[in-house]
Amino acid sequence: MAPRPPLLKRLVRSRVARAVSAAGLVGVLLGAGTVAWSTDTLPLLSPDPCWDTFDDALATRVFGDRKTVAETQRLQMDPRGRAASYGQCRITGYQEGKKERAVRQLTVRVHRPAGYGERINGVWPSEFLEADMVPLGAGLPGMVSPTRAWLALPESCTGQPDILSNSTVVDLAMGDAGDSGMAPEYDRKDRAALSEAVVAVTNGVLRELGCSGAYSAPAPDELAALVGWQDAKPDALCGIEGLTVPAAYSHALRRERVGEGGGAARTCEAGGTYPPGDLRLMTVVDPGLARIHVRDATFGGTRLSAAKGGPSGFGTVDVTRGVYVAQCQTGDVTFLVEKVKSVSSEKGKGPNLIRALLPKYVEAEAERIGCGPIRLKLPEVLE
Repeated sequence: MAPRPPLLKRLVRSRVARAVSAAGLVGVLLGAGTVAWSTDTLPLLSPDPCWDTFDDALATRVFGDRKTVAETQRLQMDPRGRAASYGQCRITGYQEGKKERAVRQLTVRVHRPAGYGERINGVWPSEFLEADMVPLGAGLPGMVSPTRAWLALPESCTGQPDILSNSTVVDLAMGDAGDSGMAPEYDRKDRAALSEAVVAVTNGVLRELGCSGAYSAPAPDELAALVGWQDAKPDALCGIEGLTVPAAYSHALRRERVGEGGGAARTCEAGGTYPPGDLRLMTVVDPGLARIHVRDATFGGTRLSAAKGGPSGFGTVDVTRGVYVAQCQTGDVTFLVEKVKSVSSEKGKGPNLIRALLPKYVEAEAERIGCGPIRLKLPEVLE
């Protein structure tokens, strides 16, 4: 017997009324592939969207006074704990008027971010570990920005990831990643709403999967300050003393955005204009996510090695990316330096930027987090 397709519940709601629409089978293209969805006729007072988590009060904080349409896919967990995706939910807010149009959409996913098994070119970390992400707070293994939020599910619920995969997360995406383009007061409001939403949805996912426990949402004033752009110091890129930008690139890397420490990752983006930065430097300290770049560390270019006396590790380097995974006392830690796009050098000349920055960056970051010393040995020739 063929497996049943995931169930799609489609709800239309406003602040004064809730209606339900039902249709036949539909094909919806979500994420990387086509997912078959079906709809059922639902009672008028059905559970709230996103696994009974988005009540009217939360929807109003995220979408304001707008009509919303919600589509929720049934959650399914692989009993072996190997599934990459467990389910999705999508809520769209509409501006009502003569021509009704979608003005805001929130996409929720429950999944394991790709590591060794999928070629995603760093899509998940580039959005959900950006420099503007800040920790959700004590006891909450996740991060939030004005447009993105994620929270890891406990391993007691989903099982421990193997050495080539990552923790299962609930992530929320609203609009384009990076700068929202809004004034700071709106960014703070959106970030606070997303922090509340990701905790509420994660708790709903735990209930739906039959897992015990719940997270407590942080108060808005507990979140760190918004992360903004500032002038970079050529001899202390990303605030790291001694991490010197080669003179030929000093103009191209004159601005930077440095993320908060203390969370799953610390990311710095540098460039001449923003957003996004042309160069990304990232240290992932959460062992549950440190294998997010394990494919690049294994097959991304010429093999890296480190001097004896430090932790074991492995990595690769090429002309656009250098990544090294170290086995620190707290678990695996990933260090990354990569060009997001081409970085112009003065008169078209200058040393290879990745080679120039990677050893000092890894050395300084390893010392900062107490994992070291790490002294990388660069290959003479890049493959």
